[in-house]
Amino acid sequence: MAVAEQQPLATPPKAAEARVPTVIVDDVHIVYKVYGAGTGKGSATAALSRLLLRRGSPNVRRVHAVRGVSFTAYRGEAIGIIGSNGSGKSTILRAIAGLLPPESGKIYTDGQPSLLGVNAALMNDLTGATNVMLGGLAMGMTQEEVRERYQGIVDFSGINEKGDFISLPMRTYSSGMAARLRFSIAAAKNHDVLMIDEALATGDRAFQRRSEARIRELRKEAGTVFLVSHNNTSIRDTCDRVVWLEKGELLMDGPTDEVIKAYEKHTK
Repeated sequence: MAVAEQQPLATPPKAAEARVPTVIVDDVHIVYKVYGAGTGKGSATAALSRLLLRRGSPNVRRVHAVRGVSFTAYRGEAIGIIGSNGSGKSTILRAIAGLLPPESGKIYTDGQPSLLGVNAALMNDLTGATNVMLGGLAMGMTQEEVRERYQGIVDFSGINEKGDFISLPMRTYSSGMAARLRFSIAAAKNHDVLMIDEALATGDRAFQRRSEARIRELRKEAGTVFLVSHNNTSIRDTCDRVVWLEKGELLMDGPTDEVIKAYEKHTK
């Protein structure tokens, strides 16, 4: 920790503000096991029978999705995670959220990580309004807090710009409308660690600008934001640091412009 220079005959100033770690990913390996791959017709029934009879399962394929990745995230950072399809971006977010156990290595978090993906579950047969209430409660807000923030959530999402959609069942929404509502619910609460998986790829540019502004607010409120996106413009506009994964390995970790320039040169 850097310490400010002491001034003579005066009270020494406070030490420079410490960088507070919120997520530590330490040599993490994540392996998926695919059972019964390529066994042909009837394989599901046969595999179930083998498992029930404890006879083992042939054709178990191991997919090494993340290979020895290490990095530390700090409070107040917005970190983009980039890489080609299948590089391990979403997998590492799910591991940080506690949804995937590492095969080896450790993940340490300060506070509760919240993962927002475009496929985050809301109840399709319930109205948008009811989903706002349930989503807010699921994130730990009280009923009073959800009621206070309800109109802001609806306005932020833009759901009602072309009609009273918030009172209709979610199954009547387009995929973009549903994704905007999910993001709006998640963004209504301050998070210790908020992870966004492709959520900014939905909606028009006006909604993307609102989303990017809200992410900057979350950073100022001492949170840490991870953003997985194939949209390098959103990464540049939102993040001050980028982690580049490729084939499950960490290729680069550094300032946004530096890493994205290297990535774009690599993918040309």
